[in-house]
Amino acid sequence: MKSVLKAAQAGTLESNDVMIIVEPGENGINLDLESIVKKQYGAAIAATIADAAKALGVTDVNVKAIDRGALPYAIRARMVTALERAGIGPERGA
Repeated sequence: MKSVLKAAQAGTLESNDVMIIVEPGENGINLDLESIVKKQYGAAIAATIADAAKALGVTDVNVKAIDRGALPYAIRARMVTALERAGIGPERGA
């Protein structure tokens, strides 16, 4: 399992995009989501973000996502990029 080493971000606030900001965290994947489509797609957006983190082996991270109607592939790509920029490292204490 891996942890985020530093804060990082990816994406823009343009229409049809999402800005993802990741920071070191504890106790799981904690998401703060702002979205113009949160009511309809909030659960799907959260699942896409969590799945992207888990696919990279990240277990503890704080995520702020500001969505402007991004499609799932864009959300996943922004999350992966933010995590890579954050210097994913080995789990603390390992």
